[in-house]
Amino acid sequence: MNPRRFPFTREISLAVMAYLYVPVVVLIAYSFNANRTATIWTHASVSWYGRILENPSIQAAAWNSLVLAVCAATAATLLALLAALSTRRDFLGRGAAETVLNMPLILPEIVVAVATLLLFVALGVHLGLTAMMAAHTAFCIPFAYLPIRARLDGMSGTYEEAAQDLYASRFRTFRRVTMPMLWPGVMAGFTLAFVTSLDDFLTSFFLSGPGTTTLPVYIFSAIRSGISPEINAISAVMLVVSVLLVALSFFLGRLRR
Repeated sequence: MNPRRFPFTREISLAVMAYLYVPVVVLIAYSFNANRTATIWTHASVSWYGRILENPSIQAAAWNSLVLAVCAATAATLLALLAALSTRRDFLGRGAAETVLNMPLILPEIVVAVATLLLFVALGVHLGLTAMMAAHTAFCIPFAYLPIRARLDGMSGTYEEAAQDLYASRFRTFRRVTMPMLWPGVMAGFTLAFVTSLDDFLTSFFLSGPGTTTLPVYIFSAIRSGISPEINAISAVMLVVSVLLVALSFFLGRLRR
């Protein structure tokens, strides 16, 4: 790209990056503020991180988020693996099937959350952790499907053909050849699905019941009474965990062995 043809490109890019990430840096910095008023800095302290570990409401919300994310990511990864293997070869309606699989990435999340709520109410499904697991599994499938499908597209079929030439059954070929080569993509998809479920707010907000509050819903409820360094500390922990998991997913997706 010729900088003379597009002037101020670097400056605009830096301004956009600052607009996106400076508030995040400020939030993390004020999570170490000793003052209870989040906007008034006194001196550095890690006491708020100790308080969130001692808060039973935060512990319950964190446990609900962890259980929900693990179950939803596991189910979504299994379904995405089956879908990726099914759409590996060309067949009639393959494009439509892939479009349906990727539909949660296109639709607004608020629309999906409201539609899911109306469906569960019409079916008489009790709102709570089970309903959230079903909904999270549905919208996490494309996040697990894309890394697995990308890994499949990069795999050569000669290894599987060689295994079948050596009289290996389809299941044995999948277990001993396909799955070991596909494993980094599966783990990358699981990690992305886990992060997506862990950070979700809208679906959890609409489908949560008594005693099934997740961390994003807890943060939204607590922020109504004002922003405190405790909320900043919870947000900072979730941010660091999400960034590390996304980085892990990127690293797993690039593994060749």
